[in-house]
Amino acid sequence: MNELIGRVFNFEKTVFPNSSELYGTLARDGQSPKALMISCADSRIVPEEIMQARPGDLFVCRNAGNIVPPYASMLGGVSATVEYAVAALGVRDIIVCGHTDCGAMKALANPAGLEETMPNVAAWLKHGSAAQTVVNSCQGHLEGDARVRAMIYENVVAQLSNLRTHPSVARAMAAGEMSLHGWVVDIHEGQVLGLEGQTGQFVPLRDNEPLPVAVSAQARYPMAEAAE
Repeated sequence: MNELIGRVFNFEKTVFPNSSELYGTLARDGQSPKALMISCADSRIVPEEIMQARPGDLFVCRNAGNIVPPYASMLGGVSATVEYAVAALGVRDIIVCGHTDCGAMKALANPAGLEETMPNVAAWLKHGSAAQTVVNSCQGHLEGDARVRAMIYENVVAQLSNLRTHPSVARAMAAGEMSLHGWVVDIHEGQVLGLEGQTGQFVPLRDNEPLPVAVSAQARYPMAEAAE
């Protein structure tokens, strides 16, 4: 803990002074983040570092298993964060970001005894039951690490589906104002893979290739037409 506190002093003495102009602008004008990232609370995954984001770039929500409960099933911190990011901040891109070696997905893949030892975790992970069902039904032959890895990818897909049940997200998507992204960070390889919505495959992000998008912005009810 003393080491962490020492880093706070370094922030005050070095980091903040070197970025004082940026912090001054943010303090004066408020925030206007470019994206909302919903990621796992795992200490090895740092959204700002992965995206090389500066203060003000990224709105972040972290929880065990990068879960997004379906709207109205559990109104709480995740639902409030999504609603505020979309309705108040006007965020146009949301990223659901999982990662390899995820403890939450290990528990979802092998839930024996979880109810007794960690009942709150067990209840929370029920929001990933779609991923569990898909892997059990379509990839039931997988075992061990391969099964957990499959669960990690399917959980990202499942949480994107849950995200679309939120009214603020549904409205923004219908108006063509929002795109959704599904990522998995491979912490063994230092690689980020993104869900390509048209193929359903996770592919590596490459700077010389188009960014894979899970659901692209496409207006069904453009606001201009609605106003007319």
